[in-house]
Amino acid sequence: MNFFTNGATVVLAHGAWADGSSWSKVILPLVQAGLRVVCAPLPLTSWRDDVGVVEGIVDEARGPVILVGHAYGGAVISGVLSDKVKSLVFVAALAPDEGETVADVFYRDEKHHDSPALAPDAKGFIWMPDKGFAMAVSHLASAEENVVGAAVQRPISVHCIQEKVGRPAWRNTPSWYLLAEEDRMINPVTQRFMAERMGAQVRSHAVDHSPAITSANTVVDVILEAANATATV
Repeated sequence: MNFFTNGATVVLAHGAWADGSSWSKVILPLVQAGLRVVCAPLPLTSWRDDVGVVEGIVDEARGPVILVGHAYGGAVISGVLSDKVKSLVFVAALAPDEGETVADVFYRDEKHHDSPALAPDAKGFIWMPDKGFAMAVSHLASAEENVVGAAVQRPISVHCIQEKVGRPAWRNTPSWYLLAEEDRMINPVTQRFMAERMGAQVRSHAVDHSPAITSANTVVDVILEAANATATV
């Protein structure tokens, strides 16, 4: 059923070690609700590069925009400053404040004992060890889903996590935060700190770090809530 008549667009920004396919279970329900959906193809080469990709999509969008970011993607959507953007949705996401880096918030609190050790390769890209998907990235997913995740992963450059960000969009934009209570990559304590700092509507659920894969309906519900609340803004 089509609930939206204002031509709203949802832009989905994936996290590190992922691509647009990580949203595959979320896309169709959003489209069926009447929203246009675009998965931003982040190059993961620098924070500024990634923000630029989303900015380009927003510039081309007709009507209001809802930006959704998973994990590192939360830092990316925070960098997009546009009057077209009516709401922000953070899915187990990182949200550095002005002058902070992604690494600052990622390493703010104690890491889970199953969180893998990460280090850049000779070219400055960080890969997720294959076992990291089943252990921490999406530990509630099926074995088959984690095999696929490891196979299609895209590494993230250290530039993405070391660049200090500017004034974030969440300072002036209504925000929602899906807090992943069973996250093994981003400490839930860190998530709550960021969500409360931004004044977000917090929706806390017993999901892992990748709820778009393991609890897609939960993600869809939060996105639709944000879209409905800001549909006439």
